[in-house]
Formats: sequence, structure tokens, C-alpha cells
Amino acid sequence: MTVLSVDGLSKTFDMHVLGDTQVVGLDDVSFDVREGEFLAVVGESGSGKSSLLKCLYRTYDPSSGEVVYHSPDGDIDLASCPDRTVIDLRGDSIGYTSQFLDEIPRVPAVDVVARPLIEQGVDREDARSVARDLLSALSVPESLWQAYPATFSGGERQRVNLAQALAPKPDLLLLDEPTSALDPDTRRAAIDLLSTYLGSETTVVGVFHNTDVVDAVADRVVVLDDGRLQRVVPTEAYDEEVVLG
Repeated sequence: MTVLSVDGLSKTFDMHVLGDTQVVGLDDVSFDVREGEFLAVVGESGSGKSSLLKCLYRTYDPSSGEVVYHSPDGDIDLASCPDRTVIDLRGDSIGYTSQFLDEIPRVPAVDVVARPLIEQGVDREDARSVARDLLSALSVPESLWQAYPATFSGGERQRVNLAQALAPKPDLLLLDEPTSALDPDTRRAAIDLLSTYLGSETTVVGVFHNTDVVDAVADRVVVLDDGRLQRVVPTEAYDEEVVLG
């Protein structure tokens, strides 16, 4: 079963500071994402990876094309549906995390991670228990669980960010380089968690710059180059000579 159908997706940016020059971020990208699979998006720096995820999440409005989410209640084109529909899906079905934590002032890390569960109606203590388990699995020291993430290192913030995204187990999870600031040991912990925590009920589309992560978690690989789709291949057929950025 297909969960997401991307058809002819394009995105151009109007660069007003450069005399209204148009820069192509994505050019006629098409692929499908299957239920329960982990699809990795790779390519050189500037190839359009993050632009793709932001269009899927509707942080960016696509210039053209369709992004059809095949929800249990029917098909929804994320490229053109009302903003209210997008907001509702973000609160319930579609999750997203970037490599940077959107910090909430004076909120402890454990409550940052628990927040999306509480917003879904989970009991606060049950949500905090899940949060503690995720922080522990990602090797965030227990001494930091009650501390404010604004004081954390880049890698610690990234782990809190990833834990927050994983906690509610959304139907579709979009990950934008969630392990870029991690050292090899904590990256391995993140890989293990991505492989075991979500299970088959969550479909994942993730941008990665590390071949070890791709090899460990991905079922298929989307290769982008200069905003264009080059190929979609099984991970075992993925050409590791592709430069990741």
C-alpha cells in the first residue's frame, strides 16, 4: 500500500536580493512511499533534500506538482489542501524534525519530549515516562532530563529533538538530518532507536548525510542531484559513491 505519492513536485525560490532571480530547488520530482517503509533521501549539499522535506510538510508551498497523502480517511493533496487541514495532520498524523531544536524557554528536556504526547491526550506522567525512556535510549544523561535544552550542546539538543519527534509514533515521520551533530556512539544509539521504536506502523522519509545510517535503517534510497530525481533504488543497490552533503 502506498502512503505518499509525490508527482511532478517542483519548487522555485524568488531571490529578491538578487534582482528577483529564480533559483530552482526542486524540478519535477516524482516517487511513491510505501506503508511502513523507511525511505532515505540523499545527495550532495544543495541537491534539494531539505527543500523536498519542507515541501512534503508544507513548510514550503510547492510551485507545482502533487504530494498526495493516502490517509485512512481519504486522499489529501498536501501541496494544495487548506492550511487548516495541514495543521490538523501535523497534530495527529504527520511528524517532522529538523537537525535544529525549536527550543521552548524554561521547559525541561523531559517535558519537551513529552509535549506532543500530552497534546494528543496522553496522561502527563505516562507521557513523561515515555520521554524518559527515549532520552535514556539516546544516551542523554539523566542529570539533564530536568535541565533546559537551551543550555545543551548541539548533539544533546539534536537527541532531544529526535526523541520529541519519535515519541508520538506518527503515521508519517519526516526527518531532516536528525543525526548530523552526533558522535559515532550516540549515532549508533539513534540508529538502534530508529530501527526498533517506531515499528512497522510508522512510515519514514529521512534526509541523511551519513552512509552508515542509510545502510542501517533505510529500505530504499531516493537520490537527488541539483533538484532533480536521479533514481530510487533498494538500499542494497545504493551506490555508496554518491557524495552526501
